[in-house]
Amino acid sequence: MSQRKIRFTIAYDGTDYHGWQVQPGVKTVQETLCQAATGLIGRKVHMHGASRTDAGVHALGQVGLIETVTPIPTENFPKALNDRLPQDIAVLDASEPPWNFDLIGDVTRKLYRYRLHTGKVRPVMDIRYCWHLPVALDTEAMNRAAGVLAGTNDFRSFASAADRRESTVRTIFRCEVARGTGDKADYVTIEVEGDGFLYNMVRNIVGTLVDIGHGRWEPKMMAAILEAKDRTAAGQLAPASGLCLVWIRY
Repeated sequence: MSQRKIRFTIAYDGTDYHGWQVQPGVKTVQETLCQAATGLIGRKVHMHGASRTDAGVHALGQVGLIETVTPIPTENFPKALNDRLPQDIAVLDASEPPWNFDLIGDVTRKLYRYRLHTGKVRPVMDIRYCWHLPVALDTEAMNRAAGVLAGTNDFRSFASAADRRESTVRTIFRCEVARGTGDKADYVTIEVEGDGFLYNMVRNIVGTLVDIGHGRWEPKMMAAILEAKDRTAAGQLAPASGLCLVWIRY
């Protein structure tokens, strides 16, 4: 048998995990998937990930990849892995990409979605998947500020100090803020679509937009914050619970 690449789409509730990436002594999504794949195939397998989500961040469309020698048919992988995974992780599909497929290098865009709940009473059935912030937010002002971020820019102001990557230039295709309607009127959704993201970048963008929506800054300040290339110029770090990696495109 020859070596194969198997690509997966993976969903998970990140609440009880210390992020995606394997770390000694703590439970992570990647380690849990590695254990499941190793148990299935019968030899040590490493599950690579296209995005390193932070502790507490969720995913509907993370992409994973293993390289292995196994006779297991590709279409059998999702059920076989799901039988070995906890209830808060699910493999949605599996495919066999070309051998030259680059899990990270071939990514063209990603979509992250952040949800806030602004009602007075916390939504207990949804609290793991949103930031409960019982304040009035000017979503129109937030959306005007969000539009400033579209384009290719240096996003150093929104990168965590722990991010050591040489280049902080990224392209944001769209950044939009919308309030729900009807029985969802207490929810505010922020979507950020880009070619890549820095460590904590989306959460820092959300925190800054919330500061604008709460009246700390005018929407026009977003341009100055972006231009400053200084994390201290931007707003607060939004909690991880409201953030979800929706999909990754190649």
